[in-house]
Amino acid sequence: MAKAWRIVKRSHASSAFDGEGAWRYGGRWNSPGTRVVYCSANLSLAALETLVHLNPPVAFKSVAIELEFDHRLVETIAAKNLPSDWTEEPPARSTMRLGDLWVREGRSAVLELPSAIIPSESNYLLNPFHPDYQKIKIHRPVAFSFDPRLL
Repeated sequence: MAKAWRIVKRSHASSAFDGEGAWRYGGRWNSPGTRVVYCSANLSLAALETLVHLNPPVAFKSVAIELEFDHRLVETIAAKNLPSDWTEEPPARSTMRLGDLWVREGRSAVLELPSAIIPSESNYLLNPFHPDYQKIKIHRPVAFSFDPRLL
């Protein structure tokens, strides 16, 4: 079984897996209007991925949510197979199109991609509309706090 983590504001815990934020604002791997859920392969990367998007950095009450899923639910795309601009900030349209196409084609419930922050580590996209999405085990949220030195 593969594991992943998602960190969200405590007030958003009940909606952490509906893809609403990605649908509204887009992200590296999706354009606005496409629902996906972003997760990381480990808790420390999930923390970094959260921190990199806090501008300005602010403290808020957070929760960490662990997920588990069978490797058979995962499609993996290696860095060598990504567009050359995949790490650009703001994210390039090429990477958004890649994720949008994955959702539209319904190729898998989970897509594994390298992190733009630490390319040797993985992030996951979840497709909440894929038929296998319900096979992903989502654990109960647990309190999580960032060390104040990071903020």
